[in-house]
Amino acid sequence: MNGDVLKNFVNGQWEEPRGVDTLPLVNPATGERLAQVPLTNRDQLNQAVKAAKDAFEDWRDVPAIERARYLFRYKALLDEHKEELARTLTKEHGKTLAEARGSIRRGIENVEHACGIPALMQGTSLSDISPGIDCKTIRQPLGVYAAITPFNFPAMVPLWFWPYAVATGNTFILKPSEKVPLSQQFQFELIEQAGFPKGVLSMVHGTKEVAEGLVEHPDVQGISFVGSTAIARKVYERASSLGKRVQALGGAKNHVVIMPDAVEEPTVNAVVDSAFGCGGQRCLAASVAVLVGDAYDKFKDKLVERASEFKLGNGLDEGVTLGPVICAGSRDRILSYIEKGVQDGAKILLDGRKAAVEGYPDGEWVGPTIFDEVTDDMAIYKEEIFGPVLALRKAKNLDEALSMVQSSEYANATAIFTSDGGAARKYQTESGVSMVGVNVGVAAPMAFFPFGGTKSSFFGDVKAHGDDSIRFFTDAKVVMSRWF
Repeated sequence: MNGDVLKNFVNGQWEEPRGVDTLPLVNPATGERLAQVPLTNRDQLNQAVKAAKDAFEDWRDVPAIERARYLFRYKALLDEHKEELARTLTKEHGKTLAEARGSIRRGIENVEHACGIPALMQGTSLSDISPGIDCKTIRQPLGVYAAITPFNFPAMVPLWFWPYAVATGNTFILKPSEKVPLSQQFQFELIEQAGFPKGVLSMVHGTKEVAEGLVEHPDVQGISFVGSTAIARKVYERASSLGKRVQALGGAKNHVVIMPDAVEEPTVNAVVDSAFGCGGQRCLAASVAVLVGDAYDKFKDKLVERASEFKLGNGLDEGVTLGPVICAGSRDRILSYIEKGVQDGAKILLDGRKAAVEGYPDGEWVGPTIFDEVTDDMAIYKEEIFGPVLALRKAKNLDEALSMVQSSEYANATAIFTSDGGAARKYQTESGVSMVGVNVGVAAPMAFFPFGGTKSSFFGDVKAHGDDSIRFFTDAKVVMSRWF
C-alpha cells in the first residue's frame, strides 16, 4: 500500500481527491510508509455534504427497524473481520494487538446498542392532559451530522457517534484523524458491504480545512468532536454560534486516589495499566496518583517496579506490552514535558527518555516515566501530557486528596482505590468528575451509559453514547391533539 493515495467515500462510492496535497502515513513502530492521505478541499467536501443532505430526505422515512437491520449486517461484518481490523489498527497507530482488539470490541458494543433503536427512539404519551386533549412526544432526526475524531482510538471513537446518528434517521459525514485513517478506510469498506443507501454515510480525509468546513457548513446540523481542550473549545464556540448542536470532548488530567486500605496487587496493576496502557494516549489514562497517608510508603516503590516491567516494541510482536507513541511530534512534546519536570525540581523515579527497541531504530519510543515530589505549580501536574508519564502526589487524608482533584482544570475521569465503602461514596459524590472508578483504573462507561466529562474536558450539554446519543441526534417534538 506504501504509495497509494487513500480515497474518500462519498455518495456510496470511492473517490480519489484530485488536485490536492497529501500527507505521508507512517507506521510509528517501524517507520514504514503505509499510504498517502489526501488533504481534501472545501469544494470536494461540499459535494459530500450535498450528497448527505439529499440522502436524508429518503433515509429519515425508512422505518427504524429497517435502519437497524443495516447496523445488524455491519455488526456481523465487524465480528467477521475484527482480527484483520485490529492488525490494521496496530500498524497505523502502534498500540499493542491486545489493546487494538479491546478498542474494537468496545466499538462494536456501540453498534450493538444502536441496533436497539426501535426501543431507544420511542417517545412518551399521556392521555387527557386536559379534558379531551392528549399529548405525546416523538423523536425525529434533524439532517446531516458530522464527527471529527482523534488519533488515539481511530477504530472505536467514530462508532460512538455515527451508528446512533444513522439509526435515528440522520445522515453522517466522518473526518477521521489524518494520522490514522487506515482503520476507517477498512471500516468503510465494510459499511459499503453492509449496503447502506448512497449518501447515508460518507468519509472525507483531510486536516484543518475539512474540519472547519464541517463546522461552518450551513447544511450540517450537529458536530461531534474528540481531541484537545484547546480545539474542543474552538469547535464548540464556532459551531454553537452558528446554531449547531455540539458535543466536544476535550483533554484530561485524571487523578487516581490510593487509600491506605487499598488491596495491593490489583490496585498497583490497575493504576499502572491505566497510566501507561496505549502509551498514555487516552483521555481516561491516570496521569496523577495521589497516595493518601500510609499509602505513600506502601505503594510508591511497587508502582515503579510494576511500571518498569513493560516491554516496549512493535505491537504486532509477541510479548510486547507497550507500543510507540503516535509520531515524532508527539514524542518530542512528551520528552519536553519530562525535561521540564526535571528542571522544575520533580524527582524522576523511572525515566523513559532514552527508550529504544532493538531492530526498530525508527520507532517513536518513550518508556514509562514516573515523577515524585511533584507540586501544584509544575507543568507536569497541571497540563495534559498525553503520554506515558505519571506524577505522584502525597495527601494527608481523603479531604486533601479531594481538594487536589477538585482544583484541577479538567474533570474527565478519576478513580479511588479503597476497601472503605464510606470513602468510596464520599469520593464519587464530591470529586466533581463525570466518570468515576471505584477500584477501577479506567472508568470507561459501557455503550449504554453516557461518556464525557465536565469543566475543560467537555463542551456541550449532551454527551456521547448511551441515551444521551439519542437526545443529541433527535429533536423531541411535542404533539397535543384534540378531536371533535
